[in-house]
Amino acid sequence: MPTNKLSDHQCRSAKPGPSARKMFDGQGLYLFVSPTGAKVWRMAYRDDAGSQQTKVFGAYPTLTLADAREEREKFKRLLLKGENPKAKKRNSKLFADAVREHWEGRRDVTDGYRGNAIRGIEMHLVPKLGQRGIDTITKDDLLEHLNVMDAAGKTVYVRKVRMWASAVFEWAKAQGHCSDNPADLINPKKAFSRKKVRPHAALKLGEVPAFLQRLTMEGDLQSALACWMLAYTWVRTGEMRLMRWEEIDDDLWCIPEGKMKRQKDHLVPLSTQALAILEKMKQRSRGSPYVFESPNRADRPLSENAVLYLLARIGYEGAMTGHGWRSIGSTWANEHGYNPDAIERQLAHTPEDKVRSAYNRAEYLAVRRKMLQDWSDWLDKANAGVAQG
Repeated sequence: MPTNKLSDHQCRSAKPGPSARKMFDGQGLYLFVSPTGAKVWRMAYRDDAGSQQTKVFGAYPTLTLADAREEREKFKRLLLKGENPKAKKRNSKLFADAVREHWEGRRDVTDGYRGNAIRGIEMHLVPKLGQRGIDTITKDDLLEHLNVMDAAGKTVYVRKVRMWASAVFEWAKAQGHCSDNPADLINPKKAFSRKKVRPHAALKLGEVPAFLQRLTMEGDLQSALACWMLAYTWVRTGEMRLMRWEEIDDDLWCIPEGKMKRQKDHLVPLSTQALAILEKMKQRSRGSPYVFESPNRADRPLSENAVLYLLARIGYEGAMTGHGWRSIGSTWANEHGYNPDAIERQLAHTPEDKVRSAYNRAEYLAVRRKMLQDWSDWLDKANAGVAQG
């Protein structure tokens, strides 16, 4: 059997393709090149029972061609001695450790995204699979737990968790901790159910007074105050949840670049009503960096479903969402003749016109400050049953 067929140049210049490929060096040794570009040295062999097995040596170029050949010879000598490689296999990396090691090392994503990925995997996969070696986890193992999420109606979230787990397996393959990515074998389009995509439910302006009067009955309940903050600011629910005290400067809230969908800082003027909510939240704070902290843990923000649960409980399930305030506020502002560019800037939308989009974000700050104060005053009047127009 020909041996040492590969050159280091061939290994270095090997490019990923649409599917994985094997570059054979001889006597079972080959360089596995994944579609993502990861390169791992492997060796095919047969055990005492004659079954085909695969030995993973490590990632290239950390493990050079010469090193891989040396490992091949060592392994062949073990086989000739009749030693069982599986029995002498080193302790494999635990799945829970791999999750942390991979995601905590990612510096190409925001802190929020990294935290969401770790939390999602640790909530839904780690409880059952965390203490398993990552190289022992199969497609069926993953699918068993992902199907639980799907059956619970988490049709969007289950896809995210599969994607986040897939990234862990890809990293582990590149590091030589496992030879396959079982998450990549799960096609989310076929494996999981789908929900009909509907726009965020929002009330009509004429329905707002009755809604506010019902919301007021909830008093200073945290989820109710969060709903009021969404109403006063027109921000997205996720942005409200992740609002931090360090982002508040007098009557301005600066949502930093990289948070959620934003690629640059976004200034949000705070009306007197919004500032009053901040004061209430400050009085009840337990030292959390988050304005709307989790009732159970001060180091985490309010649940992403807290406002939705509130709306369902007070009779508005399917008719209103936290995100719906953006649509209601935009409708009110347009009907009251506010500058369309100022409205879009407040919603953190970028005008399609490149000249208009090049304006400094502070260009409309004065207009937006007045607009949100007028809007907050209108909401107060609507709550009292005296708002008109």
